[in-house]
Amino acid sequence: MEKRNFEEWLETFTDNINNWNYYVNYQTAYRNTATVKRQLALLNTLKGVDNIADEFKDLVKEYPDCINAIPLLLAVRDNVIAITDNDRRLDFNFKAMNYDVDLYVEFMEKTGIFDLLQNRVLGDLLDVGLGINVGLDSNARKNRGGHQMEDLVEFFIQEAGFKKDKTYFKEMYLHEVEQKWGYDLSAISADGVAKKRFDYVVKPAGSPEVYICECNCYSSGGSKLNETARSFKAISLEAKAVDHVHFVWFTDGAGWKSAKGNLKEAFLVQDDLYNIADLRNGIIKKCFI
Repeated sequence: MEKRNFEEWLETFTDNINNWNYYVNYQTAYRNTATVKRQLALLNTLKGVDNIADEFKDLVKEYPDCINAIPLLLAVRDNVIAITDNDRRLDFNFKAMNYDVDLYVEFMEKTGIFDLLQNRVLGDLLDVGLGINVGLDSNARKNRGGHQMEDLVEFFIQEAGFKKDKTYFKEMYLHEVEQKWGYDLSAISADGVAKKRFDYVVKPAGSPEVYICECNCYSSGGSKLNETARSFKAISLEAKAVDHVHFVWFTDGAGWKSAKGNLKEAFLVQDDLYNIADLRNGIIKKCFI
């Protein structure tokens, strides 16, 4: 393969790999809201009432599971909410009440939920719940962003003709590679100490070669990028000592442009370091023989 120029390669990096569901996955928001639809409807009966504390007590007595929806009104996913109040530590369980109802009344008052129900809700509480779930889902963008590069690489692996669980495998540990094909990967695993898991392992049919792959994309800089580059550079050098085993790193993102020193070091020693532009130009068919 023709020797590449690092600066020219870096210029082909992209600043955006966000797919359609990156910003908000509405299906997830709908699904999460539906799990407490009935409980939100019950709490809806408290809207605008005068003695809301007494009404809440009566509601909880008759429909104890109405409390299941309360964490959502605080934009919390957990069923247990911890409160530290001076010398008190309280852990409110919203699956099943673990305190006297008066403490739950205090919770509703001091967290502002009673005020929300009495004075602030203009429409249906189900709509409020959906809006909160949309907001919570937007906070999951970082996690989605972490998987987008993996999904993109998998698309190109499949496009090149490889079949899942036949000629390519997802999230595979080093010891699983050793067991499946008999390679000695102790040079990479520090004699079995490191329990490294790779995003993809590609094993072309009829070939002795195996390709262990990592994927990531960084939209912003930080120390994490330099740590990753140093770590993957070391794996690349270690893999060179193992016959028929190749370490392939797919990475991209504007974050590298402010942290390119360590990436360049990896680029200079790693034969198989590619970005999204390389994927679109068919590198997998050229790389995975």
